[in-house]
Amino acid sequence: MRPGDFSGGRSAAGFERESIMSFNWLETPAASLNNAALKAAQARQMQLTKPAGSLGYLEEIAIRLAGMQGTQQADLSRVRIVVFAADHGIAVEGVSAFPQEVTGQMILNFARGGAAISVLARNLGASLEVVDVGSVGNGEALPGVVVQKAASGTANFRRSPAMTGAQLAAALQAGRDAVERALKGDAQLFIGGEMGIANTTAATALACALLGRSASEIAGPGTGLDAAGVTRKARIIDESLELHRAAMTSPLEALRHVGGFEIAALAGAYIACAQAGLPALVDGFIASSAALVAMKIRPDAANWWFYGHASAEPGYVHLMQALGAKPLVNLGMRLGEGSGAAVALPILRLAAALHGQMATFGDAGVSEGSC
Repeated sequence: MRPGDFSGGRSAAGFERESIMSFNWLETPAASLNNAALKAAQARQMQLTKPAGSLGYLEEIAIRLAGMQGTQQADLSRVRIVVFAADHGIAVEGVSAFPQEVTGQMILNFARGGAAISVLARNLGASLEVVDVGSVGNGEALPGVVVQKAASGTANFRRSPAMTGAQLAAALQAGRDAVERALKGDAQLFIGGEMGIANTTAATALACALLGRSASEIAGPGTGLDAAGVTRKARIIDESLELHRAAMTSPLEALRHVGGFEIAALAGAYIACAQAGLPALVDGFIASSAALVAMKIRPDAANWWFYGHASAEPGYVHLMQALGAKPLVNLGMRLGEGSGAAVALPILRLAAALHGQMATFGDAGVSEGSC
């Protein structure tokens, strides 16, 4: 098998026999966009009181939103933000500038409303949920935190696969369940975030496996490694990829061998959003690695995703190229938590407002040739 070449895209072959049925939901196609609404939106854009194309990418966003929601006045007032948190066995290799205990501490910070994404959610009028899909701690029950652990942290993928097939199925299902809760709350847009010390290492390894690139091309500082730390991190990732290369015969197997529970949950959430016809706004590097594996599993799902911000992680540009994606903003952010996507949310809302509320040439009595 060539690196990044997966012959069995959506197959669950190779997983434990008892867990295969748990992956069947991934075979459900994504919902279709409303073609009539898309055509109507394209026609309306040509009639708004502005030169054609003068609002740039905002016009494309508005047209896609119209096709997603089947209306010329898309509404994104009800937004659900879900942060998936988990720990990583690879953290023992010293690939992060922060200790593993920070994952649990940040879960508590989310619950108390002190994290960046907590502040952003409040100010955007978005609901926030945290899903502990695999932290190592056994902490107290916390408000706004759903405990749905695949396990207490992944295994160290420098030594063995990060997770079993059953654990992967559970993590994917956690993402799907989060989307179901969002839909019950009548959400109109889903933002997924993540928290997990060493998860840039897992995301980098997964990106390398999916793209057929070396870790030196993708690896970055994550939470703040210096140049020597990044070099060491890349070496550990390359060694790990070599260990698992023969077994990573599909996107799911790549995710199982070198991914993380929160990355799997995000991938499951993005697929579930597309199946349900719920637009999703993807965050930065780690979330985009999850989107890439989700697209490899279900290529049609990508029609339902927007991309919030351009991560400062050096491997991000490679993910965007593979996804054929265009981020909405570039503010040099690399926090995670869904923060970059949340910051970009007003752009989607404004694109929808401009499309639905601007006057047409006919409404305003303006000659088309005057703009």
